[in-house]
Amino acid sequence: MAQLWMNLALVFSLSYCARFAGVNIQTKTVMLPKPNKFFVLLALAALVVVSGLRSNIGDTYFYKRIYEINDFTWEFIQSQKDIGFGILQAILKNISSDPQLMIFTTALITNTLIVVVLYKYSRLFELSLYVYITGGLFIVSMNGIRQVLAAAIAFTALKYIMNGNVKRYIMVILFASLFHQSALVLLPIYFLVRFKAWSKATIALLLLSVVIVIGFDQFSLVLFNAIEDTQYGEYEEFTEGGASLLRVIVFGAPILLAYLGRDKLREIFPKSDYIVNLTLVGLVFMIVSTQNWIFARFSIYFTLYQLILITWVVKLFRPRDEKLIYFAIIVLYFGYFYFENVINLNLEYRSDYLSW
Repeated sequence: MAQLWMNLALVFSLSYCARFAGVNIQTKTVMLPKPNKFFVLLALAALVVVSGLRSNIGDTYFYKRIYEINDFTWEFIQSQKDIGFGILQAILKNISSDPQLMIFTTALITNTLIVVVLYKYSRLFELSLYVYITGGLFIVSMNGIRQVLAAAIAFTALKYIMNGNVKRYIMVILFASLFHQSALVLLPIYFLVRFKAWSKATIALLLLSVVIVIGFDQFSLVLFNAIEDTQYGEYEEFTEGGASLLRVIVFGAPILLAYLGRDKLREIFPKSDYIVNLTLVGLVFMIVSTQNWIFARFSIYFTLYQLILITWVVKLFRPRDEKLIYFAIIVLYFGYFYFENVINLNLEYRSDYLSW
């Protein structure tokens, strides 16, 4: 864990410097601080190096093993679940048979795409990266490599949600689905989130999640019958239980604050409704995941938008209270990170390159 702790301190420090060395830019709708690109690149480099040079965590071993033992012919790629990832591995294996190249490349692409979008939309850039790590998504990116890569690609389509370009949004999502087919769930999301936040549709969405939880046995029966002939049919036998209530609380807390300050949020960030709605959809998946953990995988796509929302939530408070809220987020997420990875998972980070 020493490497992960040092990475957290380094990324936060560099991204904090990036904001204070940056400039304020007036967009059409809002004043945004633009972090200094040099420090942003240094923070990104820290994320990529720690993620890309790992030798364990989650499915890393199995991804490396698959890369080592297979020849990525076109026939083999077509026989696999997600051809985009197969093509990427084929390209990389022509360069080197060392699986560390694949791990490093996916870490580079995933983290770069995420940081680029956060750079554009976050109000407090360093807080986004801090929550990215302490909220757990950075660790998840080292486990569910393909899905978080697909989520990062889909994340870049945020601008098409905001400007109403449905054709380009669909193109990005279809491309993301080549790396993990579950990204296709985002296709109807475009139409679901382009409404005013906290409207009747919002209430209906949250009530739907509660109904699903109450009637989960019937819901899961219908769902798994529908997907039994797909690559996800195996999830019917998934028996790891549900996600913890703590996860739901951590995910839902920024949304509650956004609701309480909804009028001011629209004033300082006119297009925030899209971010709020996307995060709300993630909360629905997270609530349902208390019955079966597999649904938390879908929330991965929406956790990225929470990283933006939480930085604007700080600005909903009175100026004299902003520092208190800021430090409260730092302390609470630090505690959550420690509980999840040290106490709960007893996580160990290993690397053939970063060991001391």
